[in-house]
Amino acid sequence: MFTYEIAPVFILMEHQVLKKMRDIIGFTNGDSILCPGGAISNLYAVIVARHKLFPEYKTKGLKALPQLVLFTSEHSHYSTKSSGSVCGFGTDNVIEVACDDKGRMIPTELERLVKESVTRGCTPFFVNCTCGTTVLGAFDQINPIADICDKYNLWLHIDAAWGGGCLLSRKHRHKLNGITRASSVTWNPHKLMSALLQCSTVHFKEDGLLLDANQMCADYLFQQDKHYDVSYDTGDKVIQCGRHNDIFKLWLMWRSKGTEGYEQHIDHLFDMTEYMVSKLKERSDRYYLIVPEPECVNISFWYVPTRLRNMPHNKQKEQELGRITPILKGRMMNEGTLMIGYQPVGDIPNFFRNIISNPGVQTKDIDHLLDTLDRLGHDL
Repeated sequence: MFTYEIAPVFILMEHQVLKKMRDIIGFTNGDSILCPGGAISNLYAVIVARHKLFPEYKTKGLKALPQLVLFTSEHSHYSTKSSGSVCGFGTDNVIEVACDDKGRMIPTELERLVKESVTRGCTPFFVNCTCGTTVLGAFDQINPIADICDKYNLWLHIDAAWGGGCLLSRKHRHKLNGITRASSVTWNPHKLMSALLQCSTVHFKEDGLLLDANQMCADYLFQQDKHYDVSYDTGDKVIQCGRHNDIFKLWLMWRSKGTEGYEQHIDHLFDMTEYMVSKLKERSDRYYLIVPEPECVNISFWYVPTRLRNMPHNKQKEQELGRITPILKGRMMNEGTLMIGYQPVGDIPNFFRNIISNPGVQTKDIDHLLDTLDRLGHDL
């Protein structure tokens, strides 16, 4: 997909679906594109932000720029740091901002670091606000961060690759209150919306920026005197020109479910999350919740084997729980019954991160999961 004449039906599908997504975000105008993954969506946000603030970079390169600095939470996706590397700013100039005990960026710490970068002679220009962090599923508070961006003239990007599906639910949309204040938004339908991989989108509040930042005017492909509206030729506003057809599967799902059906889909995922959290709390001798009230469908916990159940909870116990977590993961995979991811975060050792993103999950599946973990791990 790079010109209307090559893929007319799918170009029109993409145009309509992305407009619908912008309407849901609250961008009344703007532009969007489907990307090969959320990391590239976030990269496009950095590229467009740089072009908006420093358009001369496109022709003159790094010599036209001061030392630019980006900010993102310490729990954010690694793609922001990767974007700093790819764009030539350097990973040392992608500043990680401390998070609170829920995994959310601390706005006062962001402002302190912005001021500090100015004192060092750098130019802060981009803030990545994560709505649905990869591990804990935390939602950075948009409005306080947007206030800081307004105060210091910073581009606000919202990485809602994970949490963007909440926009479809009246019950859960509040988690992204203030999203219309962003200049760009990443939203991955292949996450909460359950589209097949890959299906990732990036949306811009201002129309024309995506094209201005990337257009190379190759007249052997993008002739301006074609017999149709050449704004439907999408290849010149992206880096890779031709793109895989990632829209058809999303269009089919949305046509099948309807927007109301998608709301029920999202609500069900959160209902199942609440059910699992309640069951973990009922079995508090066997399971320890890292985040007692998760904001998204990420449920972070340790399994506690029999020999540790009467031991007071302290750092020593946490280290032992972290040690046995991968062993239990190995047991479940060798038996072929379950597969749950694990990882550390910050100074917290390995713990399980159960994600409920399949709308087919029912309460009986969660009961089976918890019973099986106990059966496989009680003697560790």
